[in-house]
Amino acid sequence: MEPVTHGIDLDAVARFVDIATDALSAAREEIDALNVYPVPDGDTGTNMFLTVSAARDELRAARAADPGLGIEEGLALLARAALMGARGNSGVILSQMLRAYVTHLAGAGLEDRRAHTIAAAMQAATDASYAAVGTPVEGTILTVARAASDAARVAAHRPGARARDVFTAAAAAARAALARTPEQLPVLARAGVVDAGGRGLTVVLDAVETTATGRRPMQLAAPIGTHHIPVTLPDGSSGGDPADDGPGYEVIYLLETARDAEEEAIPALREALGALGDSLVVVGGDGLWNVHVHVDDVGAAIEAGVVAGRPHRIRVTHFADQAAEARHRASGRTARTGRRVVAVAAGPGLAELFESAGALVVPGGPGRRPSTGQLLEAITGCGASEVVVLPNDGDTVRAAEIAARTAEAEHDVSVEVIPTQAQVQGLAAISVHEPGRTFDADVREMTATARHARHGAVTVAARQAITMAGPCEPGDALGVIAGDFAVVGADLEAVAHEVLERLLAGGGELVTIVAGEDGSDLAARVCARVEERHPHVDVAVHEGGQPRYPLLVSVE
Repeated sequence: MEPVTHGIDLDAVARFVDIATDALSAAREEIDALNVYPVPDGDTGTNMFLTVSAARDELRAARAADPGLGIEEGLALLARAALMGARGNSGVILSQMLRAYVTHLAGAGLEDRRAHTIAAAMQAATDASYAAVGTPVEGTILTVARAASDAARVAAHRPGARARDVFTAAAAAARAALARTPEQLPVLARAGVVDAGGRGLTVVLDAVETTATGRRPMQLAAPIGTHHIPVTLPDGSSGGDPADDGPGYEVIYLLETARDAEEEAIPALREALGALGDSLVVVGGDGLWNVHVHVDDVGAAIEAGVVAGRPHRIRVTHFADQAAEARHRASGRTARTGRRVVAVAAGPGLAELFESAGALVVPGGPGRRPSTGQLLEAITGCGASEVVVLPNDGDTVRAAEIAARTAEAEHDVSVEVIPTQAQVQGLAAISVHEPGRTFDADVREMTATARHARHGAVTVAARQAITMAGPCEPGDALGVIAGDFAVVGADLEAVAHEVLERLLAGGGELVTIVAGEDGSDLAARVCARVEERHPHVDVAVHEGGQPRYPLLVSVE
């Protein structure tokens, strides 16, 4: 069998990925703003940028290590890197589209009928986008993808069609379809915006057109100055085995600090961590630091980072588990035993709550949603043979499901994702976690408890918008019930009371209140009100530390 020949080379692919990454970097704030109504918790642009930049970084590293890397190997690497770097709904969908597109190209010769092959690859990408969504909704990235692939197919059948003609037609059709999305989704029309995921896809398709033609569409002409700084984390090795009497855990995280506070914050951080353990390394500057330390008190090490700035990409390794796994691998036996819960936490207090219940925590929340690769690392790195994943966020569910399926296919582990849409649902689920039950029974009980936890929140509107409860203005208090804005008012406390009264209208025995940043006093007042009006209901108050939402609440 003769090898497949391609009319494209890896240089062209690398140019496209570079252009797409830079374009998404320039547009990420604009795209994030499209789904910031009325609360700034949208991060579609950031998620799509991080997805593509992960593929770009991986391809660059592979080509640097192997200058002779072939096109098929490069395409396969690109697809997997995008999958592992995928974040949020739009990032996951984009990674699935990219994977389907390059998989089709890798299996097709492009010397003949090249325009037809590219059009077919675009159709494969569209099919993958629809397959990635349980209930497809028009007026979204799906609609934009379909318009692009339909236009590509028409362009490919024109006499003398070239690949560049197909790319140009697809990009133009995508932009036109994006402009029509408010006509298809009333929520977009009310907010006066186009679909954020669809806008991100037009940026990517514009990058394809630029790569093929050299023309730079208007959207790519004026970057707004957002830059991605790839940072390589340490691999955790220290040059030798940890001493038997040394600290039990390795803690690594990236730390963002205010530049004007670094002179005080970083020395204080070094002093705090130095008192907790050894092998301390704190390097960086200009607001971004890489922190590494060996400790026994993991929570204290992370809390020191919270005092200094904003820690993220936190990784904790238990040396005993790591050594045991290495011994088992060396002897040819599996090291996986027991059951673990992997939970995504949106704040430091929430992380402590999940950790205290025995979960392995992955930092998350709006603006910092974990990638498929990070979730996969947590699932496979915990050493358990059975893993339950709590995404605790609607936009993280799909990334968790891909990570779970990948872990099952490539590692000796059984994984179940409980599709928790909110942090308080995850807390409810883990409260009934019982490793002594069978895996299926434990998952069923946790799933049922999460579903029966009616959840809500209060926040503050950042912009004028039309919600399900009517119009709101910047600064208005907003009440969220089951993910929808259901109450608009002038006072956060009054709105919080209204949210809880509605949740309690269906009955309930336990109210859980999670205080966010600067939400402790509000939580105490709301707790007192619930205890006064509903003396038969137990109330639990926790410090969650989550941003943007002063209170998260649930009723069970």
